[in-house]
Amino acid sequence: MKAVVCTAPGQLSLEERPAPGSPPEGWARVAVSHVGICGTDYHIYEGKHPFLNYPRIMGHEVSGTVAEAGSGVDLAVGQAVIVNPYLACGRCIACRNGKPNCCMAIEVLGVHRDGAMCAEILVPAQNLYPAEGLSLEAAATVEFLAIGAHAVRRSGANHGRALVIGAGPIGLGTAIFARIAGLDVTLLDASAERLDFAATELGFAASLALGPDLAERISAATDGEGFDAVFDATGNAKSMQAAFAHVAHGGVLVLVSVVREDITFSDPEFHKREMTLVGSRNATRADFEHVTASIAAGLVPLDRLVTHRTTLEGAVQDLPRWAHEKSGLIKAIIKVGDA
Repeated sequence: MKAVVCTAPGQLSLEERPAPGSPPEGWARVAVSHVGICGTDYHIYEGKHPFLNYPRIMGHEVSGTVAEAGSGVDLAVGQAVIVNPYLACGRCIACRNGKPNCCMAIEVLGVHRDGAMCAEILVPAQNLYPAEGLSLEAAATVEFLAIGAHAVRRSGANHGRALVIGAGPIGLGTAIFARIAGLDVTLLDASAERLDFAATELGFAASLALGPDLAERISAATDGEGFDAVFDATGNAKSMQAAFAHVAHGGVLVLVSVVREDITFSDPEFHKREMTLVGSRNATRADFEHVTASIAAGLVPLDRLVTHRTTLEGAVQDLPRWAHEKSGLIKAIIKVGDA
């Protein structure tokens, strides 16, 4: 089968790889239909991912159809599915407590093991969810949107003011699901182009640009109180540390992104606010189902979010180009199968 392989940082090739065999008990063989390109994929290509061995078939935002079901699997051949790419051990404390998204031995398709930029993959059946009411292209966007949906659910916020820092794909997804949850959303970003896109295409009229007077503008926008919920989706340590100051007394800060650096903050300010600090990692089935239902209900403007498309063959040239040409790019989708 054909597969896009990142053989080393800065090197992509279209290769012939052996097709997966019949699935073992509890697993299914999936014919890949569409794959979203994530910031993680760009980082893998650029050699910026800290825990990855090359060569690697990337791709973890996946939709497809069941090609073969292993024994004990209640999935019909031809059924359209969304792939949850977080393969959990099922035994550790996180898994036992219903949090497989932060499994102690988690393996993510396309990162810790080969992913879906290829014709077929083997997946545990418990990681396959029905793509009910969605096209297969739309189904490939569920995973990246579930990251934001999970962050909003983790915040516990369902009213008041929210600030989403970072207007990239994950930040925009977070903003959309914060709005669905009932929050009054403001976006903060360094890019005027991204903020304009969020306003004109997605309806987020309230925005803030970075600048030396940001604290004063936040105070003016919130009657001097700050935001009830703040979500940082920048992947920037400086931004994450600055976000503490934007939270209202009694509010919550959710760190959606992850960085390798240490994050420090003022303990007196933290305690004075009695604020809640929350980490958010990956997503669970409940988040995938919430996103699926929201897309089917027309609450997610996918026609605006999916800005670029390519094929498996075209991805060898397009992915490296899109790693640098970000203007106008929100979400790119690779069409793999014929559906």
